[in-house]
Amino acid sequence: MTTQFGSSDHGDASDLSYGRSLLNRVLVGTPADEDPLKHFADLPARIAQVAEWPTWASPTVVRAMTESGVREPWAHQIRAASLAAAGHNVVVSTGTASGKSLAYQLPILTTLQQDPLTTALYLAPTKALGADQLRAVEELTAAEPELRGVSPVAYDGDTPSEVRQWVRTNARWIFTNPDMLHIGILQSHTRWAHFFRRLRYVVVDECHYYRGVFGSNVALVLRRLRRIAARYGAEPVFILASATTANPAAAAARLIGAPCIGVTDDGSPHGPRTVALWEPPLLEHVKGENGAPVRRSVVSEASRIMADLLVEGARTLTFVRSRRGAELTAMTTARLLTEVDPELAQRIAAYRAGYLPEDRRKLEAALADGSLLGVATTNALELGVDIAGLDAVVVAGFPGTRASFWQQAGRSGRRGQGSLVVLIARDDPLDTYLVNHPEALLSKPVEATVTDPTNPYVLGPQMLCAALELPLTDDEVHEFGAWDVLTELAEQGMIRRRNHGWFVASEVSPHGSVSIRGGIGTAVAIVDGESGRMLGTAEAGRAPGTLHTGAVYIHQGETFVVDDLDLEHAVALVHPEEPAWTTMSREVTDIAIDEVLSEDGYGEVRVSLVRVEVNSQVVGYLRKMLSGQVLDSVDLDMPVQTLHTRAVLYTVTAKLLAAAGIPDDRVPGALHAAEHAAIGLLPLVATCDRGDIGGVSTALHPDTGLPSVFVYDGHQGGAGFADRGHEEILTWLTATRDAIADCECGAGCPSCIQSPKCGNGNHPLDKDGAVRLLSAVVAELG
Repeated sequence: MTTQFGSSDHGDASDLSYGRSLLNRVLVGTPADEDPLKHFADLPARIAQVAEWPTWASPTVVRAMTESGVREPWAHQIRAASLAAAGHNVVVSTGTASGKSLAYQLPILTTLQQDPLTTALYLAPTKALGADQLRAVEELTAAEPELRGVSPVAYDGDTPSEVRQWVRTNARWIFTNPDMLHIGILQSHTRWAHFFRRLRYVVVDECHYYRGVFGSNVALVLRRLRRIAARYGAEPVFILASATTANPAAAAARLIGAPCIGVTDDGSPHGPRTVALWEPPLLEHVKGENGAPVRRSVVSEASRIMADLLVEGARTLTFVRSRRGAELTAMTTARLLTEVDPELAQRIAAYRAGYLPEDRRKLEAALADGSLLGVATTNALELGVDIAGLDAVVVAGFPGTRASFWQQAGRSGRRGQGSLVVLIARDDPLDTYLVNHPEALLSKPVEATVTDPTNPYVLGPQMLCAALELPLTDDEVHEFGAWDVLTELAEQGMIRRRNHGWFVASEVSPHGSVSIRGGIGTAVAIVDGESGRMLGTAEAGRAPGTLHTGAVYIHQGETFVVDDLDLEHAVALVHPEEPAWTTMSREVTDIAIDEVLSEDGYGEVRVSLVRVEVNSQVVGYLRKMLSGQVLDSVDLDMPVQTLHTRAVLYTVTAKLLAAAGIPDDRVPGALHAAEHAAIGLLPLVATCDRGDIGGVSTALHPDTGLPSVFVYDGHQGGAGFADRGHEEILTWLTATRDAIADCECGAGCPSCIQSPKCGNGNHPLDKDGAVRLLSAVVAELG
């Protein structure tokens, strides 16, 4: 793909594509003394690559798909479908709206029609996606009498008990999620013997979504699924669908625990796109912590840009990182439009999880047919929901991974027509880096999905579930890599090894205690103290940082304030409130090395991958206006939390610091600033969020005897993020240095070296010292 880059010299609109003309319209609305457009790139159109319908496909299924609008399938659809039909596990990793669903619908519907006893299973990470895909299959099967025996049906937590019995007995294609598979199907597999005995296909949709601890849990659930299917004599073919990711075949194989073939050549067409990278200006009269400058908020900037696009008549989707942000963006945009065209203000809405299904369907239909011109949404519209062909997409804050960015950007572009994508940088080091280094976003491959099914804190509970479902053999224990973990659990009396297998102790009930999404450890219940309604749960280890007294908590668009956190009884009491501020916890942390896993020397720098014990304590929180202005700091007295995890560590010598021009009194500030920025930039090389990781820096660590910087996984046992940072440390630290150097502030701000969670009040921080330190480290590593 040829990418044409430009600067903020915008050129003549007369020779620009539709996307460029939309960008010029946005720029016209920008104040004359601002120049927020950092870069733009014109991405060329892609021509469709079509294929013939395969001879193995059922003519009935082909007819149903043709009548649904698929005249000529795209090449990647038929390649993936044919591999699956031939018995190969396959992952199709192509762009948004590239028709990945056909790759599994064609072989499954063909098989279900030709063999009336065969069954299939579909797994989605969200209910909304599963419902959309079920509806699509229902429409296909309803159109052809010969396909009505397929019996596709949803089976999840909302399925009534009287329906569940019918599903177990009659359904041939079940649409569910990994949670229900874990606790509602595998646990009682003997009641599903009929289904498992003839299980031919398993679909894992949007599989890039499964990463970190959640992905590691799902990887083990899928291994348990394969094990139970084998017990009944079945060996199902796995068909996985993914956004574009690095090495999808390897990631898919790691997820399902079996070899997988990747299909990555996207045969679907799209029109040319203009991608603009946008950085809001620093505000003159608003100051953050320690007087640091603050940028105009991403919600304000996104609302203004969205309003300009809607005035131009461009159908626009704006992705915002929080539910509250989506609601605020829609309201602010509507207010701006009211001043120009009150009727236009009625054609914008918010879309997020938590809406009733019928309300979501109405919004999707209104956006698709043009009666609704603009929508502000969370990533609820990123995964699979069939909305494409929009004129513009605004991404309000980098969504965390390049894969997610391209998923969101892919919603733009009517067939053959140009479109505009605008990425607006938040006050964040990673966003700052990307808008100033467009090649890192537009010319680099997307990230590899990070999972670690060998994490003992994940593996142990999952092995107890597997053993309860069916006693584990010694060979299986070795295959899972779980011998040491099960030996330790046996010493605790939770499992027993007998001559004919490993058996769970009678008093142990592991399935209900394993939350595959909620992290590791006891879950804290979040309860509305006024109504008694349970809103959700949070991992106990993270509760002090997110559910402390006074914290603002958002649930399905509703805002609450925490009244009390009782860790002993695992409950947080909240009340409804709409404060004009947000809260950010502040933590102090100590770290000790338990074991050095890998260590390499590079001159005056030493890089290690280590197991560590992290002791952290929430000591207070900041209240911040939505503009970023700090209202005040509130002290807290919370218990110390202990975390055993993995970290990437680098140390430097006094010689290197002296050569870099960093005197002794500036060393703590330089290390501290470099650590903060490194945390912000790790998501550049690992599929994680800033909240998944933490860090510690010290001018003299007792375990190393040297100035040291640690960045660690914020999950018990680790989630693979530190390992990824260790593998990519030169790329990671180079980007960290560049993000700090590129930031236009003077002494440091939230866009480069300040951290919202810093327990030391973002002091000391030395921006120039961090650039000097990282430049010297990168030179040694290179």
